[in-house]
Amino acid sequence: FYSLEHAMDQQIERAIQNNDHATLSSIFATISSPDKSWQSLSEGEKRTLAAHYVKTALSPQLRDSYLPSALQSSSGPSVIKKALGHLPPSVDDALDNALRHELFQHLVDKREYRDAAVILSQMRMEEYDQTSVYFMTPSERCDVYVKIAECYLMENETVEADSAVTRAGNVVESISDPDKHLGLILRYRSTYARVLDANRKFLQAAGRYYDLSVVGAQTDIIDENDLLIMLGKATTCAILAPSGAQRQRILALIYKDANLSKLETISQFSTHASVLTKMYKNQILLHDDDLLKFEKSLEEHQRALMSDGLNIFQRALIEHNMVAISDIYASIKFMELGRLLNLTPERAESVAAKMIVDGSLVNGSIDQVDGLLYFQDGVSATDAWDHAITGFCVQLNGITDIVKHVDR
Repeated sequence: FYSLEHAMDQQIERAIQNNDHATLSSIFATISSPDKSWQSLSEGEKRTLAAHYVKTALSPQLRDSYLPSALQSSSGPSVIKKALGHLPPSVDDALDNALRHELFQHLVDKREYRDAAVILSQMRMEEYDQTSVYFMTPSERCDVYVKIAECYLMENETVEADSAVTRAGNVVESISDPDKHLGLILRYRSTYARVLDANRKFLQAAGRYYDLSVVGAQTDIIDENDLLIMLGKATTCAILAPSGAQRQRILALIYKDANLSKLETISQFSTHASVLTKMYKNQILLHDDDLLKFEKSLEEHQRALMSDGLNIFQRALIEHNMVAISDIYASIKFMELGRLLNLTPERAESVAAKMIVDGSLVNGSIDQVDGLLYFQDGVSATDAWDHAITGFCVQLNGITDIVKHVDR
């Protein structure tokens, strides 16, 4: 076995020196002649042979000539993957990680983002032992996780992206010199916002995008146009977020931003400022040109159908208009409500009931007998009673003071 392994070592060296990718492919082939192939070796011998391949491929004398040729060949990436999958616990100078980086970048350049993420997720990263060849600082580990998340997002694989960005979040707080690594930290925040957006957590995503547009403006790292895109994405997510007090707060932040009107200069966000302004002012939104352009600008996940048959934008629009109507009417028939919301009376009642239950229509109550939706003022009955008692006591104290003054 030693002579066979030694012979294969020499064969690998010659093949790498000559950029003979066909020979390397035959050596690492899963199926070939059992007496002279990879398959004839034990697992330990495979690991030794794979490590020899990695060290030879990345040797100073051969790296610059072999790697570009191997990555561009039809069989080279497969050979690299096979070797990286059969390594011993450690390789000198962590050369296997260096090879993973090279293969990762090659796959990204070819837009094979999922394969690139898988390769990088196999990085050996030591967190505690600083003497290990695989020791990586928090910033280095964070960079790896962010790159993995970015690749999965390119493939719309949100579960995997969420897992990777969560790991990045666990590391980012340990970065010892945040100012030095501000670019990386902003990349993490951007990726986290994109993951929240992709997972339809629009309220949280809006807050993250808006924070980025503000924090990024305080540095020269992010281009001005990219900052506007962040603000545009914050606006999109705020409009799509469920109705409620938290959304109203983020709408207010964006509405008061001095750069909101500049979104008109970007075709993707040309009507966002108009739509958000109407939402912030609690105006009823009609299906005009601004709204149609906004809807066309949405990404696929932002138009997903919900369990009730409405898509995300339709749901957000109906919920907003329901709240806007509550500011105008004291009560309204479901027939009329359905007409205003472009829904059947039954669907309008169902939406109103759901909003009352989840707290986004706090002042609503339904009279099913008469088919009416009532809107009280924004104060609950208990709060109204408390305010009345407080007012009575204040007035009573005032009268008592006057009486005492007269008696004197």
